[in-house]
Amino acid sequence: MVTNNHRKPTGAGKSSFDLIDVEAFYRELDLKKGITFLDVACGRGAYCLKASEIIGSTGTVYAVDLWQEGIEQLKARAVEENALNIEAFVSDAGRHIPVDDQVVDVCLMATVLHDFVEDQISKEVLDEIVRVLKADGLLAIVEFKKIDGPPGPPLHIRLSPEEVDDMLAPYGFAKEHLAEVGPFNYLIFFKNSNPVNLKRRIINEVVF
Repeated sequence: MVTNNHRKPTGAGKSSFDLIDVEAFYRELDLKKGITFLDVACGRGAYCLKASEIIGSTGTVYAVDLWQEGIEQLKARAVEENALNIEAFVSDAGRHIPVDDQVVDVCLMATVLHDFVEDQISKEVLDEIVRVLKADGLLAIVEFKKIDGPPGPPLHIRLSPEEVDDMLAPYGFAKEHLAEVGPFNYLIFFKNSNPVNLKRRIINEVVF
């Protein structure tokens, strides 16, 4: 477990899970049995618990958040719901995600990328996500539409799909799909096509 107290968790206690069309979200996400799923800045872990059910006992859900209370609540609910495939950590994603290199099939950032940008740690977080994602792994991002709220953050820190695309392109992510998941939010998918990771995959295939 890694704990860092230098930065207060942004948006602790808030979740977009109750704002989105959950059925539409998971239909678009199309999680498969047995995969490895990572939720960055998971909060209380509502997305994780549903993902745990979908991917089954042969899969793994990693949940990471700097907010200790949220992680403790997730762990308690995971025990109550017998979600034994959830591994939850208190950790600052801007410093380190406690997951091995290239093990994650699907990574989720649900209404947190704008917070990372506002806190000026988006580069560090995205570097870590590139590290843990498999070659051709999927990054799924939920953000608030760039319209006046509430709900959601102030308009000036909201990110449009085009802004998210421009932000992720230098990291080797290629946009795959954009979907509506409710009146306030959109879901955008990116494929990890980072050349370094693709080279590692080719080497591994040759060696093994």
